[in-house]
Amino acid sequence: MTVRHFLTLQDLSPAELKKLIDRAIELKAMQKRGQKHDIMCGKTLGMIFEKSSTRTRVSFEVGMTQFGGASIFLSPRDTQLGRGEPIEDSARVLSRMVDAVMIRTFAHSTIETFAQHSSVPVINALTDDFHPCQLLADIQTFVEHRGSIQGKKVVWVGDGNNMCNSYINAARQFDFELVVSCPEGFEPNQALLARESDRVSIERDPLKAANNAHLLVTDVWASMGQEEEQAVREKAFANYQVNSELMALAAKDALFMHCLPAHRGEEVSAEVMDDPQSVVWDEAENRLHAQKALLEFLMVGY
Repeated sequence: MTVRHFLTLQDLSPAELKKLIDRAIELKAMQKRGQKHDIMCGKTLGMIFEKSSTRTRVSFEVGMTQFGGASIFLSPRDTQLGRGEPIEDSARVLSRMVDAVMIRTFAHSTIETFAQHSSVPVINALTDDFHPCQLLADIQTFVEHRGSIQGKKVVWVGDGNNMCNSYINAARQFDFELVVSCPEGFEPNQALLARESDRVSIERDPLKAANNAHLLVTDVWASMGQEEEQAVREKAFANYQVNSELMALAAKDALFMHCLPAHRGEEVSAEVMDDPQSVVWDEAENRLHAQKALLEFLMVGY
């Protein structure tokens, strides 16, 4: 049987992704009812973290616990990964001991190399280029609140970072329009933009971009590893805050999302974060349920 990996949203078909979202909603309802689903008894998830995390670590650990399985936290400080062991060798060894590997790292090439030499599923829990697990949670959240996202207008405001790149992939896989509003020099991956030019566009003016949007999404101006650029980025993104003025231009039932942690007063105003149109807390919780559906799909199948 061929091993399936989840490095970007492109690794699953649109039909499989829709099934995954439906299953995530079902698993969430089962958990709320207190219904046990111990399908991972005897199975272990290896979790490699080269970047710090709150939501990712907790959601994957709790997910495996709720499935009756186990998880192992691995950091470069505690393993041979931080002492120069080749990625290929680590992949070969770990995949003989655990049932799946989740990796949160910097270079996307690292996770690609690991997956090439792993005999078990590998999950991208964030790289500098993509963050597909967050997109599963975001789409689940939209579906729960507004139904299908197909044909809707989604507006990304801010840095063309890994989240933005994953939204470009999502526009294709879930069939929606994406408008990216970012300052010059902070665009998302150019190859992705060119590939999805029929459904993804750049609009420098966030006020124009937000017009009739069904979903507005943003992220911090300086991601992990860019802290020294904070002052420069604050100046560049000064006009790219999601605030009440921007939300007022969107559709009346528009939602606001942020992958968190958020910097109130920078990329998003405090009033928008705490407004009823903001679904950031449901979005954060859904990391657990969406990833449980992903783990089940990759490790057990359904």
